[in-house]
Amino acid sequence: MLVLITYDVSTEDSKGKARLRKVAKQCVNYGQRVQNSVFECVLDPGQCKLLKASLLEIIDIEKDSLRFYYLGNQYKDKIEHYGVKETFEQEGVLIL
Repeated sequence: MLVLITYDVSTEDSKGKARLRKVAKQCVNYGQRVQNSVFECVLDPGQCKLLKASLLEIIDIEKDSLRFYYLGNQYKDKIEHYGVKETFEQEGVLIL
């Protein structure tokens, strides 16, 4: 299923900047960045639970926000993109 993850981490102090880097690093491990604080992740239910748990351990609930949008398996017809930063097919073939 496609999960859109958005976050806003307070960077008023050095701890916030560290949290921001950790959140972004976790999200990069599971998906692709489509905006500065927005990631598209194709996950199975187990991966989704692991990622959500790890992100909730990182953020400060009193200062930061984290959102998950569950777009399901039929997401390809629900996304339109215009402009720069072309994306790649996450479920397609990746040649290294």
